[in-house]
Amino acid sequence: MLPFGFFVFVALTLLIANLWGVVDARMAISRASREAVRAYVESSSEPAAESAAHQRLQDTLQALGKDPSRASLDIVAGPRGFVRCSRVQVRVSYTVPGVAVPFLDGFGNGFRLRSTSSELIDPFRDDVPGSAVCP
Repeated sequence: MLPFGFFVFVALTLLIANLWGVVDARMAISRASREAVRAYVESSSEPAAESAAHQRLQDTLQALGKDPSRASLDIVAGPRGFVRCSRVQVRVSYTVPGVAVPFLDGFGNGFRLRSTSSELIDPFRDDVPGSAVCP
């Protein structure tokens, strides 16, 4: 009976550790998506904005102790493109590796987490095309 109790204890410990890893990764990608969209809207051109968003995403994930190679970034600019008052959405996806927990089959495949952040390109900037009319 004692070995079975120890086995259950180890399984529950692994489950809790894996769940904490998911919560920690969720907080990290939420912060990374906010930083990436901020870098995008603070840039002066669309190519520079995309590069800055990718770089800020990688820097933020590294600073938070996450592997940037597990993340993907999708940028959705407004219908008018990179102009003042255009809303930009940044979607970050991150794969958290799962831990194989005894008694719970299929738990070791991992989890796909997503976070979306959006901001408006500043209407009062000098280096961005378009007029400063926000809806």
